[in-house]
Amino acid sequence: MYVGMRVRAGLLAALIMFAMPVSSPAVAESVPSIQVEGNRRVEAETVRSYFRPDSGGRLDQGAIDDGLKALIETGLFQDVRINRGAGGQIVVSVVENPVIGRIAFEGNKKIKDEQLTGEVQSKARGTFSRAMVQSDTLRIAEIYRRSGRYDVRVTPEIIEQPNNRVDLVFTVEEGAKTGVKSIEFVGNSAYSSYRLRDVIKTHESNLLSFLASSDIYDPDRVEADRDLIRRFYLKNGFADVQVVAALTEYDPEKKGFNVTFKIEEGSQYRVGSIDFRSSIPNFDPTSMRNYSRVNVGSLYDVESVEKSVEEMQIEASRRGYAFAVVRPGGDRNFEAHTVSVVFNIDEGPRTYIERINLRGNTRTRDYVIRREFDVSEGDAYNRALVDRAERRLKNLDYFKSVKITTEPGSSSDRVILLVDMEEKSTGDFSISGGYSTTDGALAEVSVSERNLLGRGLFAKAAVTYGQYARGASLSFVEPYLLDYRVALGLDVSYRAQLANDYASYSTTTLGFSPRLGFALREDLSLQFRYSLYQQSITLPSILNNCNNLAGPAFFPTPTYISTVLGGVDPTGNAQAGLLPGCLSDGESSLPVREALANGATWTSSLGYSLNYNTLDNNKNPTDGLLIDFKQDFAGVGGDVSYLKSAIDAKYYTPLAADIVGLIHAQGGMLDSMGSQLRMLDQFQMGPNLIRGFAPNGIGPRDLTFYPYTGSGDSLGGTKYWGVSAELQMPFWFLPKEVGLKGAAYADAGSLWDYKGPTSWTATGEVNSPTCPTCAMQYDDSNIIRTSVGVGLIWQSPFGPLRFDYAVPLSKGKYDIVQQFRFGGGTSF
Repeated sequence: MYVGMRVRAGLLAALIMFAMPVSSPAVAESVPSIQVEGNRRVEAETVRSYFRPDSGGRLDQGAIDDGLKALIETGLFQDVRINRGAGGQIVVSVVENPVIGRIAFEGNKKIKDEQLTGEVQSKARGTFSRAMVQSDTLRIAEIYRRSGRYDVRVTPEIIEQPNNRVDLVFTVEEGAKTGVKSIEFVGNSAYSSYRLRDVIKTHESNLLSFLASSDIYDPDRVEADRDLIRRFYLKNGFADVQVVAALTEYDPEKKGFNVTFKIEEGSQYRVGSIDFRSSIPNFDPTSMRNYSRVNVGSLYDVESVEKSVEEMQIEASRRGYAFAVVRPGGDRNFEAHTVSVVFNIDEGPRTYIERINLRGNTRTRDYVIRREFDVSEGDAYNRALVDRAERRLKNLDYFKSVKITTEPGSSSDRVILLVDMEEKSTGDFSISGGYSTTDGALAEVSVSERNLLGRGLFAKAAVTYGQYARGASLSFVEPYLLDYRVALGLDVSYRAQLANDYASYSTTTLGFSPRLGFALREDLSLQFRYSLYQQSITLPSILNNCNNLAGPAFFPTPTYISTVLGGVDPTGNAQAGLLPGCLSDGESSLPVREALANGATWTSSLGYSLNYNTLDNNKNPTDGLLIDFKQDFAGVGGDVSYLKSAIDAKYYTPLAADIVGLIHAQGGMLDSMGSQLRMLDQFQMGPNLIRGFAPNGIGPRDLTFYPYTGSGDSLGGTKYWGVSAELQMPFWFLPKEVGLKGAAYADAGSLWDYKGPTSWTATGEVNSPTCPTCAMQYDDSNIIRTSVGVGLIWQSPFGPLRFDYAVPLSKGKYDIVQQFRFGGGTSF
């Protein structure tokens, strides 16, 4: 009885099992085939390959769903559907995406088709995808926004063609540039908004913005400006400064952005004390004191601390402590507003450089980059030396960006340096034009290359043509002579300075000068040079022969000693009140005529220059010191012999309310080394020493013809000095971006002690039989010239321009005044 019941129960279970539908998703099944419908270009086997049965040849519902998703993700199809056919067969119905016949861009004027084609993902002869077209539309708009055009509109148009093909056209409405309409600073009290605008790279839009791009809104640049502001405060003692945010808001009425920087300045700190500590055995930490650029009592300057750390760490490495690490510390005294600086010198991890991998230098040779490193593969890893190499690479100006990072090497004590670079154009072609009251109108065409052939060489060729100055020059620099950090330069030049209102003669100079430059420190450089040049004078015949002129009624002929002609000039007219001395035949100064008669002379000289530069900005300095000392010894061959020394020092310091103070001191001395000095060897001074005077307007002057023609040629002098005090201040009522500021100054100085020829045996001149020896009368009063004036300085898009109006307060009797002076130029 129980057995029968078991049998019936088993049969019932079997019947139930076979009655279950075979399409249940929970149970795998064997599929005889997959039928594909609607495909034209894509092979049916390709479609089937996306459905992968298990090892038993069965597909469950999960595998079917995965295949469906994979087909859709290929982008080959507009639609994919899966149905059941007769006998449980799987039917895959597809609608293929069209093929793109061509891609075109319309309305784009500022960005070329080639650039847009390279940015979009849709390609000609590729598969059309609406999702990809939408992505390309956004990408094109982003490219325009990066170039400052936020009003851009991009509309894709799909033009259907036969055989399931389409043409894709992107219509671009570029719109106007979206500039920065205002820049505001919130929370700043120590520095005005006007001063902080000098720190950042983003500028407000103005009438001249079409000549630059710094007013275009760029979120990356705004973010970089936050760091520039922070670094500026840290350099000036604000150790707690925070640039909390850079808020940007688009103003639809102005069609531009308003940028606001929120700053929390904190207190300004000074250095209270400096200490040196070391955990390295037998290492004297106080020996690092000479390498510290931080001074007690000075403002706490983070940049000085960083430079000190770098110098100390490099010096420790030189002493054999390759893994020494210098870590700065600072304890703030919030009441006294001081920082106690401590330099901790510890033994760092023993890590070596396994490799230095360069990436992104497609043009620049590898060795040009590697020579900027003071470390190589196998050396101890020294972060200070790596940071220095990164700074050097940036200063080369070959790359848009340089970033050095590290990644683990083949073992725990090895690192790999990754040097990522983006190259930029290093060639320049410029046409420059300008005007000055000294040289008149001037134009220059130049071609230069900073990275010639990718070898780091510099070459420049320039041609100058102007109203009073003409010339040509070639320059070449090899920055690493014989793989040493020594720069070899060669200059070849030709210059003709024509006669003008300040000189009756023209000079022509042709020569060359090789030079060697050494960087002793980042702020100190030394250069040695050799110069060889030929110099000659030309003079119109009318200024070299007074007999070409009419008698004394028109232009009195120079008189002679009464004992020679008995008070009668060469034209037979009696002359009263004869001048003492004797004149040669001509109206130009005696040294000029002598130089003309002697012909071209050669100057062969050795010289050097020592330059110290701590300016915060070489183009528009507001703080720092610049000293340039030069000496040249002529007499290494050639026709002349002398020792010429000159020094020029400028000190800038920021004063209250964005006013910058400038003290400028200069001086020079010329010593004869046996032979007589020429007039052309003397110092010639004017507004370059004391403003308010004409070029060559001060110092010793020829007076031989003074009763007839007024002051003659400037003779120059062998000694000079000058000092100037100047205040430079912005015009607060003008937008910062205009670049205008005013100046008020006072100058004082002098030029004296002419040591050129004063008499000359005029062999070959017309009147030489009756007057073989001629003497010159000249003024050489050593008086102090002074002046006061105002100036207008414009950092214009056309180049730096300056206008000066100065009034002499004291001057020599024969000095020439020129109250207005203008100079400037541009490149375009």
